[in-house]
Amino acid sequence: MKKILVPTDFSKHAEYALKVAAQIARKDNSEIIVVHMLELPTTGNDAITSSHEIPELMLFKNAAIAKLDHLMTAPYLEGIKTTKLIQFEIAFDGIMKNEKSHNADLIVMGSHGASGFQEMFIGSNTEKVVRNSEIPVLVIKREEENFNAKDFVFASDFSDEIKKPFEKVVDFANKFNSHIHLVNINTPNNFKSTRVAQNIMDEFVSNFKINSFSTHIYNDINVEKGILHFAKSIDADIIGMSTHGRKGISHFFNGSISEDLVNHAKRPVITFKI
Repeated sequence: MKKILVPTDFSKHAEYALKVAAQIARKDNSEIIVVHMLELPTTGNDAITSSHEIPELMLFKNAAIAKLDHLMTAPYLEGIKTTKLIQFEIAFDGIMKNEKSHNADLIVMGSHGASGFQEMFIGSNTEKVVRNSEIPVLVIKREEENFNAKDFVFASDFSDEIKKPFEKVVDFANKFNSHIHLVNINTPNNFKSTRVAQNIMDEFVSNFKINSFSTHIYNDINVEKGILHFAKSIDADIIGMSTHGRKGISHFFNGSISEDLVNHAKRPVITFKI
């Protein structure tokens, strides 16, 4: 991983993400790009170009520069190549543009999660990034003083479309000397016999060179609960999934297990776009 993109709003969860990014960068000799988007309210005019708004804009920008400068002095960033950016942009749009313009290899974001009514109607920038990013997204929910991925749960149906993103899963796991727990969640609505499920997984893994792995079949009432319960049962360090990146009405009705996990898992979650 050459470049790690870390969006920040200066919250504690954003700093949790930056601390993890620093640990990864130090391990992999990567550059960290820290970005802060200034989302300013408008009243129908162009807030960036309207002359009467310029003093207020500069006040916001200077305050953000001071916060970012202070953040860059954190001891955990010492010796790591860092680039800082402040832009006038909607947060999600800015993250997506910087992902492409800087050829980032990984996005690390913080999230406090959401539930119920708020989750359905508001969502979060983290959810949108998980749904749309072309590169892996690592979501951090709490402070991880010693981030590791020793026990890495990867849940999937192990269909052919997963093979391409799984190359990145293996690369990530091998970098961290992870043991990948490949798990197929059996649910009442999508039940497979143990023999059939095991054959699918065995055929799938035969295409890859994985340093350390095991296969598991876990029964639960739905996929999300199955992943969370299995991860808890082995005290996993990290959960991984592939995401389809559904949009619009299809996403509303079908939902996204990856986004649900981002909201509800206490452990770090990493997603890989199909």
